[in-house]
Amino acid sequence: MKTSCCLLGVDIGTYSSKGALVTAEGELIASRSVEHALSLPGPGYVEHDPEAVWWHDFKVICRSLLEASGIDPARIGGIGISTISPAVVAVDEYDRALRPAILYGVDTRATREIEELREKTGLEFTSQSGMPKILWIRRHEPEVWAKTRRIVNGSGYLNLKLCGQAAIDVYDASGFLPLYDPGTHQWSDRFADVAPPEMLPKIAWTCEIAGRVTPEAARETGLSPGTPIITGTADAASEAISAGLSEVGDMMVMYGSSTFFIVKTARPYVPGRFWGADFLEKDTYVLAGGTATAGSLTKWFRDRFAPEEVRAEAEGGPNAYAALSEEAAGSPPGARGLVALPYFSGERTPLHDPDAKGMIFGLNLLHTRADIYRALLESVGYAVRHNIEVMREEGVAIERILAVGGGAQNPLWMRIVSDIAQIEQHIPAQQIGASYGDAFLAGVGIGLFDGSRDASRWVRMKETVRPGPDAAGRYDASYHLYRDLYERNKDLMRRAGELRTGILLGRATHRVAP
Repeated sequence: MKTSCCLLGVDIGTYSSKGALVTAEGELIASRSVEHALSLPGPGYVEHDPEAVWWHDFKVICRSLLEASGIDPARIGGIGISTISPAVVAVDEYDRALRPAILYGVDTRATREIEELREKTGLEFTSQSGMPKILWIRRHEPEVWAKTRRIVNGSGYLNLKLCGQAAIDVYDASGFLPLYDPGTHQWSDRFADVAPPEMLPKIAWTCEIAGRVTPEAARETGLSPGTPIITGTADAASEAISAGLSEVGDMMVMYGSSTFFIVKTARPYVPGRFWGADFLEKDTYVLAGGTATAGSLTKWFRDRFAPEEVRAEAEGGPNAYAALSEEAAGSPPGARGLVALPYFSGERTPLHDPDAKGMIFGLNLLHTRADIYRALLESVGYAVRHNIEVMREEGVAIERILAVGGGAQNPLWMRIVSDIAQIEQHIPAQQIGASYGDAFLAGVGIGLFDGSRDASRWVRMKETVRPGPDAAGRYDASYHLYRDLYERNKDLMRRAGELRTGILLGRATHRVAP
């Protein structure tokens, strides 16, 4: 393969999709981002329309990148795709989606199925698990299940559209344990009563060629027929590659709609409060974890409490998030005694509690909008510290932390997290994100690179954010209050969820306080 070729990476995220056209040397030719809606059809339900969101965005990105760059589509040597993970999509015999995709751990509808599978199997399941969501479809939507030919993930759906072949990589398949057997890297037939193996996509390594662009897909996207497409992976894994994660002890913290953590380990992680998985190549392993919110908190605040800043940005003024951060910088560390719990969509690691609720604690009449916004930023710092502490308790070695994602572009936020967690965060110069990693992985797939460790040839660090010289201990009291607030209120959080569900269903919920 000539190095004059270029590589295409496309990532489908929670609120937007991004694409990057990159040279074989890692130079960015063009990038494009497309925002899309997140569907919330009911309490705990979080969905995307695979056709109207994923495939639509992919087509728009491909055509706009080709137009902006002037690149001949035949010069694209390979295509890499990543998507939010795990996502569950039921398709029919014609590979058409039968219902919207059920998204990753932020979708908490399958709580009952999680508990039943725990009791039945003795295994641990969380809202991040794909298997309970499949069971939910089977149980609650029998008319959909009757038409379902197979279940695919996000990259598998796009591969179907591009080359007619459904495939899922080993890393993403781990989100469907125990349907997936990590010992054989195949689907297990032990749980055929949930989903038989023949209904699930082919399992392959991330950089294996899944197929080639069909003439029909070429007409829709502008790509050249026959262009190879790798199996692809989860967005967080590609983001880790784009951050330069390569050595054992490297940890990526991705600040997106939620935070996601990937730590490269020397051996398979023994299941605990995090998720262990084979990584993108044979004999590589990672521990993964993630919170349920991060950027979704700042988006929530911006959309509901900063209309003037949003309006000013639309009229050519400063970015609304930047304006809010500048305002929050005027609030002192600790946000004048406010402590927020960021559990606005339940919580993933290390709590694994879909019933957890958000909280802003300590309000009085002197608090300002700046204090509240800063408390939300700090709450993510407390969640990062909580996860890192538990990882270390479980014997995970963390040597270098790589910070990526939209949140990593907020200097105040990065300083807050480093001060709270007492960590150094290395920020790469190239912050395109997972689509940049997708392009690199496509290069591995077509033979330009030997493997993921070659990513160091592309990735350069821009800066290192270190804890302030007087930061040690500054946030300790607030952090311990943060931990206590959850422990003392988790039962009330569950009852609040029951109350809300009762109200939405039109029935009164009365309970005498104990």
